Amino acid sequence: MIEQGSRHGSVSRRTLVRGLAATGALAGIGMPFVARAAEPIRIGFPTPVTGPFGAEAKDQIRSAELAVKQFNETGGLNGRMAELLVRDDKLNPGEAATRTLELIEKDKAHFIVGALSSAVQLSVNEITRSRKVLYVSISQSDTINEAKDFSRYTFHEALNPHMTTAAVAKHTFKKGTRVAYLAADYAYGHEMLRGFKRAAAAIGAETAGEILHPFGAPDYSTFMPRLRSMRPDILCICNFGRDQANSIKQANDFGLKKAARIVVPVLLHNQRLAGGADAFEGVVGASNYYWRLEETVPSAKAFNDAFRAAYANAIPTDYGAYGYTAVRSLLMAVKAAGDTDTDKVIAALEGLTYDVAKGPERYRACDHQAIQSVLITESRKKSEMQGEADLFRILDVEAGSEAALRTCDELGHRA
Repeated sequence: MIEQGSRHGSVSRRTLVRGLAATGALAGIGMPFVARAAEPIRIGFPTPVTGPFGAEAKDQIRSAELAVKQFNETGGLNGRMAELLVRDDKLNPGEAATRTLELIEKDKAHFIVGALSSAVQLSVNEITRSRKVLYVSISQSDTINEAKDFSRYTFHEALNPHMTTAAVAKHTFKKGTRVAYLAADYAYGHEMLRGFKRAAAAIGAETAGEILHPFGAPDYSTFMPRLRSMRPDILCICNFGRDQANSIKQANDFGLKKAARIVVPVLLHNQRLAGGADAFEGVVGASNYYWRLEETVPSAKAFNDAFRAAYANAIPTDYGAYGYTAVRSLLMAVKAAGDTDTDKVIAALEGLTYDVAKGPERYRACDHQAIQSVLITESRKKSEMQGEADLFRILDVEAGSEAALRTCDELGHRA
């Protein structure tokens, strides 16, 4: 069916038929004519639009939509346009599995990108590998790279806990440093805790104690006196989303920041906004992306400029950047493959080196982990900020290296 009077201008049936007849597209005069658009390239995007990670999820959607827009503006794949099919996984593994299955079986998604929780992405991964659909994960996880959960259809564009904790520990721990840990009692917190302890052991830092807290806890007042009694040099807070803002604010209220340096595995843009400059001042953590990379990295400048143009001069965030880099790298592989065939796109991704936002990245062969830089950032004092978006100082950038990853053998991948 031809839609008349669209924003591209109306085309009469007679004009369209004449044009197609001139190219031999009509088999015979008087035969019914149906215009058929090229099949879109469908990318399913499960993410927790509602819930405590909603701010990060919405940033991922906006950045992923920008990547799709840029692909389509360059003509797509021989006229085939991409589309992003967003579904709310509600930060629930069961819901994520259901939505992913619907995207594959009902919506006929060619690829899946997304998830914003360790447990949720593993649930999505179970569905995609059983259905042999390519999946690009954009949430931190160590487990998804391990042989027992990995499949050839799994790519992990995000940093992982081993990478981030090692980088943060390198810049904050010293031999003999006493470290107390407050960690969320679920997969993300456990993996970050394990990563920090591993890094601490290599450096010679000591564990002063640890406390696990429930996911989504609004009140940390019962934990703070116990943490203070451990007399740490560093308080390491391993949680995500609203938990990060709430726990750091309450640590500040209880005077812990005066007694110990606060570090986090991932210093979150949206939670710094929620928690405020005073509470977060001096907190150090890792990040995959910060907009001020544009001062030294040309692809970051290009990404920022495109985002500003698309979204009323806003700037992209850390977890938003994952949505962009994952979808951009996927669509680059689709173009390189010249097709949406899964095997061809996997081969193209495996051979791809891409620089779309933060410098060169590539996927390691054995586990499809993205080898990429890790930023070490520190939350600025309010008096140092040059505008509302100037949240952090970049202390260092750890270059992407396979040496920063756990070995393929350790992950269970045998040659």
